[in-house]
Amino acid sequence: MPQSTRTVRTMCPMNCHPTLCGMLVEVRDGDVVSVRGDADNPDSRGFLCVRGQAARDIVGNPKRLLRPLMRDRRSEDAWHAANWDATLDRIADRITKAGREATALWIGHGSIANNYGVSVGSQLSARFANLLGCQYWSPSMVCWGLGGFGIGLTGALQINTKEDMAANSAMVVMWGANLASQPNTARHFIAAKKRGARIVTIDVRQTEAAAQSDEFFAIRPGSDAALALAMMHVIIGEGLYDAAFVAAHTLGFDELARHVQPFSPEWAAHETGIAAERIAAFARDYARIKPAMIVLGGSSLHKGRNGWQAARAVACLPALVGAYGIAGGGLGPRHGALAHGGGFATVAAAERRPPGRYVPNQMSEIAAALGDGRIRVLLILGSNMLSSYAEAGQVAAALDKLDLVVAHDLFMNETIRRFADIALPGTAWLEDIGCKATQTHLYLAERALAPEGEARPMQNVLRGLAERLGIADFYPWASHEDLLDTILDCPSTGRTTVATLRAAGGILPLKVSHIAYPDRRFDTPSGKIEFVSARAAAVGLPALPMHDAQPPRDATAYPLVLCHGRTLTQFHAFYDHGQALPLLAERDPEPKLWISPADAAARRLSEGDAIRVHNQRGEFSAKAHLTDRMPPGVVWMRDGWPDLNRVTSGAPVLPQAALGMFHFTVGQADYGAMVEVAIA
Repeated sequence: MPQSTRTVRTMCPMNCHPTLCGMLVEVRDGDVVSVRGDADNPDSRGFLCVRGQAARDIVGNPKRLLRPLMRDRRSEDAWHAANWDATLDRIADRITKAGREATALWIGHGSIANNYGVSVGSQLSARFANLLGCQYWSPSMVCWGLGGFGIGLTGALQINTKEDMAANSAMVVMWGANLASQPNTARHFIAAKKRGARIVTIDVRQTEAAAQSDEFFAIRPGSDAALALAMMHVIIGEGLYDAAFVAAHTLGFDELARHVQPFSPEWAAHETGIAAERIAAFARDYARIKPAMIVLGGSSLHKGRNGWQAARAVACLPALVGAYGIAGGGLGPRHGALAHGGGFATVAAAERRPPGRYVPNQMSEIAAALGDGRIRVLLILGSNMLSSYAEAGQVAAALDKLDLVVAHDLFMNETIRRFADIALPGTAWLEDIGCKATQTHLYLAERALAPEGEARPMQNVLRGLAERLGIADFYPWASHEDLLDTILDCPSTGRTTVATLRAAGGILPLKVSHIAYPDRRFDTPSGKIEFVSARAAAVGLPALPMHDAQPPRDATAYPLVLCHGRTLTQFHAFYDHGQALPLLAERDPEPKLWISPADAAARRLSEGDAIRVHNQRGEFSAKAHLTDRMPPGVVWMRDGWPDLNRVTSGAPVLPQAALGMFHFTVGQADYGAMVEVAIA
């Protein structure tokens, strides 16, 4: 007998933090009938972009992994179906033979599709690694970690919320931040503009935010710190700084004042490509228009050797003008950050991690360890490693040497196709209960469907391995709901439970401040904003914010700077680069390289031409997209496409001594790339 249609409140499975979207799913007879935005969701208010709309095609998708697969040789025709017990037995046996220190766990966004913000998947995988004593590396190194490092040195890891922006900001600076990455910020950004706030966007290309701005600065890639230093030069030199705030809440102002004297707008004009008079006028506007909020970008801004210095320098600006700890000021919403009072309980059991020879959270060192025999077994949970890691050719060569590669995911991707020996089917977001959190709200993601085929959630996979490896207390909870209750038992939720959250309709506001640092106690040893950082000096880094003006190598042979970021049609390499979902594959069917008409003409390229993008590391194929939204000398494409990272640098940015300074991982590679483009 046919079942009636029911509507389930949940969250979009994309992880576009800091803004996540509510979703209403109509389910009938074990199938998804439709998805739409949830008008009652306080973060998204009914908005659901094409990424969320495409999610309905996950369920019932013929490309989906539905049963465990194994193979004895790495070729496409060698896969054969297996049962769960046999696969888990094989994995556990290989881990035992290799040893815990030669076993590694790497997770990605796919493992936290229904718990991002609350970090259940991240915590469970860390708990497994800590109790077993195997290698474990945090994925923030492929995203926002390097920027967080720079901000953290200055001392301003907390953010003012998007709601505060809408209500109070008189100026909003979108510094490398694109609305495609955090679309729900757009509503608040527009509300501030309608209220009369001045909107400024700084980016390497004309983004969606630039189109809504009063002023746009096209900045040379990697020169953001130079712009911030020149702004400090003007603000300090012209006496526009907040002397009372500086005296009470900062450390090292006199040193900073001397330090920025050489960094004039004229100097910065040469570094950034922005006219000196515009830089000076912008600095004066930022100092005089109060309150002013800076929204810093995520991974795209911080991928490059200067990325952490950009964040370090920009984070100094609100302190100079007294904008921290006030409504409408400070730093606005960004990926990976928390509002004041945010955070959840932890079950990661870090204190129980045994001593061992651990490979540090440094991307270059991880790639080396995968290839030199220190790692023999690799478990990849919800990630396409080849798409995520810089200098992917080196990573591919390393993966090829491993004894066993295991992947747990929804769909095949190039890492699985080329290097996995076992592919395990993961559950979709509607097939398991979860919780997601933005910087202001907590959401319940109810289970709406039974797992399709033989798919299992990540916690069941890790539980099965833990039982076979003798980790007796890996999962002491009676149910996944009990685990969620443990993580939600914290001040920011009011010590809520899943039952309480369910009774509230699946939505609760977090008990956080919309204003960061209302107590003016900052995230530094001194409790002040540190213009001069002793922590930086102690690990061999500059104590004051700097701009690395070192000229790019190979600029003659490879004259174009390659940048990358996000579009509304994709999020990293989800769903086999979107190609597994018909709607995303239709909207974004192939990689496109944005290139200026001038650069295209110099290479005799036309719109849609098949091209080869190459440098000394490797190459990839794309189609040319000619647009005047790109300045000459810079090319751009969305991240996550196969082979993009064949040309990016895997060189380390920070010394290993700096890697453990914060609770998040900062061992990101350079990701920089100078390239040339030619007809394929």
